[in-house]
Amino acid sequence: HQSAYESDNIKVLCRNPDDYVRETTRDIQRVPRNYDPTLHPFEVPREYTRALNATKLERVFAKPFVASLDGHRDGISCITKHAKSLSTVISGACDGEVKLWNLPRQECLRTVQAHEGFVRGICSRFCGTSFFTVGDDKTIKQWNLEAPGYGVREEPINTILGKAVFTGIDHHQRESTFVTCGQTVDIWDEQRSSPIRSFSWGVDSFSCVRYNPVETELLASCASDRSIVLYDTRESAPLRKVIMQLRSNTLCWNPMEAYYFTCANEDYNLYTYDIRHLDVPVTVHMDHVSAVLDVDYSPTGREFVSASFDKTIRIFPKDKGHSREVYHTKRMQHVICVRWSADNKYVLSGSDEMNIRLWKANASEKLGLLSTREKAAAHYNKKLIEKFQHHPQVRRIARHRHLPGDILKQKREQREMKEARRRREQNVRKHSKPGSVPLLTEKEKHVAAVVE
Repeated sequence: HQSAYESDNIKVLCRNPDDYVRETTRDIQRVPRNYDPTLHPFEVPREYTRALNATKLERVFAKPFVASLDGHRDGISCITKHAKSLSTVISGACDGEVKLWNLPRQECLRTVQAHEGFVRGICSRFCGTSFFTVGDDKTIKQWNLEAPGYGVREEPINTILGKAVFTGIDHHQRESTFVTCGQTVDIWDEQRSSPIRSFSWGVDSFSCVRYNPVETELLASCASDRSIVLYDTRESAPLRKVIMQLRSNTLCWNPMEAYYFTCANEDYNLYTYDIRHLDVPVTVHMDHVSAVLDVDYSPTGREFVSASFDKTIRIFPKDKGHSREVYHTKRMQHVICVRWSADNKYVLSGSDEMNIRLWKANASEKLGLLSTREKAAAHYNKKLIEKFQHHPQVRRIARHRHLPGDILKQKREQREMKEARRRREQNVRKHSKPGSVPLLTEKEKHVAAVVE
């Protein structure tokens, strides 16, 4: 005859105090949670409310403007990042003055009277010891990044006198060569006073030239005959060029994907191209209401920032046709140049009215040190907004941006003009022989020809 204790298992309550007692009185109380979905029938409505609130708070806390660096006595013509230091930025103005800035302290470290007339381009050497400037006085100058001793006159390390005005400069990522553009695209060795190679393709002038940061032997330049020309420094002639309907002002290579570059065009758009298929752009980025003057990629290669004559800067995802963010202030005039900082947190813009402005790349991001709980909350809110991003209310609040009145008016005008053009095309097609008026997509409209 078995006893009751032997036949059945005895269940004992076992409570480990570590699971529910807080370690210190400052800690928050531990709450046991059962994640069974049947016990939480209102989980989705509750999450939706949280997502809506998170979206609203994101717009409330969207304060992108960080600081203004003033000190220049003329409009800013170019900005460049230091190759090794996050905190140093070099800027050039239209009166030939170059300034070195310390971003954390928001102060000017040095001022150099580099050129007579405009400073057309600045680039930092890859090792971060010196930088190069080109100007309207037909000279290329190399300057030391270290300030000279007290009482010592500021002199360039090296000066090269060219035959024509230089409009842009960029340095190779690993070697001691650099490239300039003007009437031709010239490749220079730092030790020589004449170019080691010159490229031209029946064009009178170039406005911008850039080395590819991944495939370091590739070059691209914007020419005044509305073309974008590609070069390989190992070849003797240019590779190919794509001719567009209007002129491109600047271009920037994607730092993560070697084949892609984005160009800023006079027709208010930006175009992302794949160099393997130049006949049609990968994406057309539309939102500006005036000529786009500059573009720069984020170090992650996922987004880029553009500066425009319409007094705004916009941030675009690389594969989207419209911007996710627009920055403007009452005082900011035509934005000439823009750069994305190497830590992916800030955007710098230089404009006509002699100021360099520092913006947050993510408008509602909290700066400074975050506690673990703040980080977790921010991450949770981001995921919530992502989950409900296509819900009409969430989307409406997340997309809304306040724009100056004249930009809004211009946007409306352009929409009407576009609609009128589309109607006219449809009418012509309707009253023509079938197939005689081809139907062109938005991407195909802007490329005139590709020349090998």
